[in-house]
Amino acid sequence: MPVPPHARGYESFAGSIGRTSADSTPDWTSPATAPAGAPNIVVVLVDDMGYSDIGPYGSEIATPTLDRLAATGVRLSNYHTTPLCSPSRAALLTGINPHRAGFGFVANADPGYPGLRLELADDVLTLPEILRDNGYATYAVGKWHLVRDATMNPAAHRNSWPTQRGFDRYYGSLEGLNSFYYPNQLVSDSSVVDVEEYPPGYYLTDDLTDKALSYIKDLRAHDATKPFFLYFAHVAMHGPLQAKAQDQAKYRGRYDEGWDELRRKRFAEQLAQGLFPPGTQQKPRNTEPGYEAAEWDSLSPAEQRRYARYMEVYAGMVDSIDQSLGRIVDLLEELGELDNTVIVFTSDNGGTAEGGPEGTRSYFAEFAHIDDPDWVGDVPHDEELIGTAKLGVHYPRGWGQASNTPFRFYKGQTFAGGVRVPLIVSWPKGLPRKDDDTGIRHEYAYVTDLAPTLLDLAGLDRPSVRNGLPAKDFDGVSAAALLRDAWAPTLHTEQYSEMTGHRGFYRDGWKLLSLHEAGSDLDAPDWQLFDVRADPTELHDLSAQYPDKAAELAAAWDESAWANTVFPLLTRADLFRRRPEEARLADPVRLLPGTPTLERYRSQRLIAYRDFTITAELGAATSRTGDRSVPTGYRDGDEGVLVAHGDPLGGYLLYIEHGEVVLGVNSYGRYASVGTPLPVGTRSVTVRATVRPHLRWDFVVEADGTPLAELPDQVQLVGMAPWTGISVGVDARGPVSWDLRERRGPFRYTGALRAITYTPGPIQVPQATIDAVEREAEFVAE
Repeated sequence: MPVPPHARGYESFAGSIGRTSADSTPDWTSPATAPAGAPNIVVVLVDDMGYSDIGPYGSEIATPTLDRLAATGVRLSNYHTTPLCSPSRAALLTGINPHRAGFGFVANADPGYPGLRLELADDVLTLPEILRDNGYATYAVGKWHLVRDATMNPAAHRNSWPTQRGFDRYYGSLEGLNSFYYPNQLVSDSSVVDVEEYPPGYYLTDDLTDKALSYIKDLRAHDATKPFFLYFAHVAMHGPLQAKAQDQAKYRGRYDEGWDELRRKRFAEQLAQGLFPPGTQQKPRNTEPGYEAAEWDSLSPAEQRRYARYMEVYAGMVDSIDQSLGRIVDLLEELGELDNTVIVFTSDNGGTAEGGPEGTRSYFAEFAHIDDPDWVGDVPHDEELIGTAKLGVHYPRGWGQASNTPFRFYKGQTFAGGVRVPLIVSWPKGLPRKDDDTGIRHEYAYVTDLAPTLLDLAGLDRPSVRNGLPAKDFDGVSAAALLRDAWAPTLHTEQYSEMTGHRGFYRDGWKLLSLHEAGSDLDAPDWQLFDVRADPTELHDLSAQYPDKAAELAAAWDESAWANTVFPLLTRADLFRRRPEEARLADPVRLLPGTPTLERYRSQRLIAYRDFTITAELGAATSRTGDRSVPTGYRDGDEGVLVAHGDPLGGYLLYIEHGEVVLGVNSYGRYASVGTPLPVGTRSVTVRATVRPHLRWDFVVEADGTPLAELPDQVQLVGMAPWTGISVGVDARGPVSWDLRERRGPFRYTGALRAITYTPGPIQVPQATIDAVEREAEFVAE
């Protein structure tokens, strides 16, 4: 019997419908399946790792897993990315130029322009979305950094979170960086992992690797053939630099000869491997003001000893990444799937100069960028702590220069040191190496090429629609032919770049570059022209010799910038403008016991550049004795943390111990405290912070409105500190005070704590603070 025309819900049903199942035919809609034999795909993205830091690109660091993959796979010697992390991640996952994808900068801003949306738009398809719709399981672990910091909290929308952008499962950090021993916040799928204390021996890279392996094992326990996409975005090598003791120990004494000699040896190895043509030159060191690295032999023996320790930590972290990949390769071999897995290994940008000329003991103090060594005590320190959880160090930029061997400049600039990085692709079944193939490809490729290349290798097409909207077209092109044939020409013949006013344009072997210096005219680039086929290290400026070519490429940059929503160009300070509704993040808030640790950015808005008060309400509302209600407060013997905000890299906490209330302030690793007896029956303990000149706070501790103690002249926590958010009734995650953690653990409060209330005052913006914010903006852009 036919279905009546007025019946609804049967329109797309492929079976037949009668009045009962006896005269009906069932039908099931099958989920999408991948093409037969489709490969697994593993993309390993490292953060802030330069061109020369792994064995296949000239390094002395032990990377046996990468050596193995490169020996049977393909290395690209001329692969480029963007100068900063969020733009590179957006371009990699979408195949779209960073500004068109909305990421002309890192996701720590919100200036209000299309190219700086700093969230993925509804018409931007991602690689995991396409793969999942074609039958792949999709997993991501590690650093995301494609969520604006104002939307990382659980009350915000999750439109640009990993599981809303194509990943079935996610575990990692939404932030741009993290501590390796005490991550400030980890997210599992779309929920924050409520961690009070990390277990002994915890190390973030190992945790991420464990989770990646568990995803794959879980899939294979339920489906033996479904292909998967694993996006492993390491938090390493981003600062703060922290490595396990055993990994540091492997490199003890290996860098005593310094960065000049290391750069010379790595370049010699690169030439021997055939990564560059004979006759290629490298500049001995960067000498441009603000980018220069000291001659190693000019340093004192004490400086050399301390600086070498920084590089030992860095090498241990690279080694750890290779170990992580080795565990994944071992699992794929155990499953019999290594031959049919595409493995991509690369970095998001070049090595960094964020540690300054001398390195820093406090990465977050460097974000504040105050030119006063006593400001945070950033002076020679116990070298045995370098790389441990107690310090958040970053190396001197001389090691960043060595990381980028043989190129000039660093992360943040459009010269090769900032944008030319390793790329290894291995797929034994689909990309077998011929006997006469060295595996090295010298043709140009760009980060936007990865998504179309991986789809091409998997035999999949890109949809034209996302959520009913026309999807933005790829800007990248497939490099599959280049991977298969050493003599194939590149299909990516031109590419713009821009970051905080630094500019670049590549076309057919010519490269036009400009550095934007702070204070100079943002829209008056000082162009330099290079023939990078003959001069891959960009040493010889030909703009005066070929003015017509320079003018041609400058006009092409301008045209490309309009086409990719690069305009308007913003000063570094303008980049940190925020949308007006964010002001509500600084409204007073009352936090009840049991509230999970607040997200970092939300917590910081309550105290940054302002006066603030914290009030701890103690005791139950009332206590009944017979027919009378008697107020209660602090009782003799009650103890523990009332409120904590931060971790070893900076913060403060208020706690009660042995009858005293104690305020401790950790100024980027330098700890000070004041304690005083607390009267029994106290109903409220208040901390008042008052802004003083030179980015200082004066603190006063009160009990029921009566001042008890003062802690004056403490350094304000600005930049990105405190890193860990606010915890009520416990010092969760990283300890603000090492001594207290070692004695009492997280020290949960044993008495009755009703609430913690934050009352922020207006922002205090003296000229010194404005200067600090501008320096902070400049630092983040490096």
